[in-house]
Amino acid sequence: MLTQISTVTLTLISERIQVPVDSFNLIRPRTIKETTPVKIKRREPERSESSPPISLSFSLSPHLSTALGRGSFFFLGGIQLVPSFFVLKMGIKGLTKLLADNAPKAMKEQKFESYFGRKIAIDASMSIYQFLIVVGRSGTEMLTNEAGEVTSHLQGMFNRTIRLLEAGIKPAYVFDGQPPDLKKQELAKRYSKRADATEDLEEIKEIGSKEDIEKFSKRTVKVTRQHNDDCKRLLRLMGVPVIEAPSEAEAECATLCKSGKVYAVASEDMDSLTFGAPRFLRHLMDPSSRKIPVMEFEIAKILEELNLNMDQFIDVCILSGCDYCESIRGIGGLTALKLIRQHGSIENILENINKEKYQIPDDWPYKEARKLFKEPLVFMENEEPELKWNAPDEEGLISFLVNENGFNSDRVTKAIEKIKAAKNKSSQGRLESFFKPAVNASAPIKRKETPVAVKGGAKKTKTAGGKKKK
Repeated sequence: MLTQISTVTLTLISERIQVPVDSFNLIRPRTIKETTPVKIKRREPERSESSPPISLSFSLSPHLSTALGRGSFFFLGGIQLVPSFFVLKMGIKGLTKLLADNAPKAMKEQKFESYFGRKIAIDASMSIYQFLIVVGRSGTEMLTNEAGEVTSHLQGMFNRTIRLLEAGIKPAYVFDGQPPDLKKQELAKRYSKRADATEDLEEIKEIGSKEDIEKFSKRTVKVTRQHNDDCKRLLRLMGVPVIEAPSEAEAECATLCKSGKVYAVASEDMDSLTFGAPRFLRHLMDPSSRKIPVMEFEIAKILEELNLNMDQFIDVCILSGCDYCESIRGIGGLTALKLIRQHGSIENILENINKEKYQIPDDWPYKEARKLFKEPLVFMENEEPELKWNAPDEEGLISFLVNENGFNSDRVTKAIEKIKAAKNKSSQGRLESFFKPAVNASAPIKRKETPVAVKGGAKKTKTAGGKKKK
């Protein structure tokens, strides 16, 4: 359903201009508050260096305020308006920027090749999601086999894993298990938004540009069980370790890192840090053609820079916005950090907060969220699958990729040779692995906490914010 809007007001900082609009196409009107944040993207004409900067803002007319919603696109000449609240990506909201501004020494750019010989635990589901969005996409179309089944995830996982192996990196992919009940509620909300986006996509095809349609179609992408099963099969055929976590993959990755079984955790979701991963990598699995440097974070340095303990850092993440519960409206990352520094905990904040200024969600389950970060369901140490990198199953790969999914036979054969050569390369190991580290007699030995056993060979473990040398 399309709605016509008669006027909208744009304000330039240098001068105030009201722009009448005769025809303003909108998709699926829905009433929201006028305070809804909106991002404005504009193709600006060439301007000289002496020209004053132009900053656009806009005020909602009564008509327009009933029309924004559900991630729809809005067009006004060369200006594109996109509601900023439509985000399906999960994790800790705004944590990257918060750390960049307040803990810059805790993050550093690294070259891809600097992780030669390192074992890295990778959040598989996030990687698959990236591949489905980027690899082989043209408009709303993705790579498929002759049966019409999507293969973008296989293409992306195959190529990226080979690149990791060629760089001497030893990847271990961790897949999500059953999500916690608290997360299921949040997932249901986000799936609802994705369904709305799918409906809106059909309507935007009528009025949007090819670029806009492609951007919008990416918001409908969902990682299915079949996508996961396909990638598990592929990785096992490649000889790469696959771990099926009892619950959250990020929590299992963090546990592997804390126990020293891997050097770092790789994902795009920052909540790996909230689970206490000593070392966390972003952009290691970036599927685009751009060579983006890997961004490395260290939790010990983060806590030192922010002047927080691990419990307080977890509270900052919950206040900023996490996967397990709503956040307090009006409190973002920076405000959360200031409040925790001032009051020390969410409990103390709730006792002292201005409840007229900040709206606290009803029955807010922040304590349950905190417990999920501190005591996640993960494998018991003696039940963790062995991380072993094997030779590739050549016949199996050809059967799966070429015969079942229509991959080019020559390319797959050459790729298998790359995997075999990479395995020999990675077996050389890092130079420092040939030397035993000196023991510091003055350093106190930390007492290891006894995990609480739960059903299914898994445990709930307490999160520790230090780094463990591998």
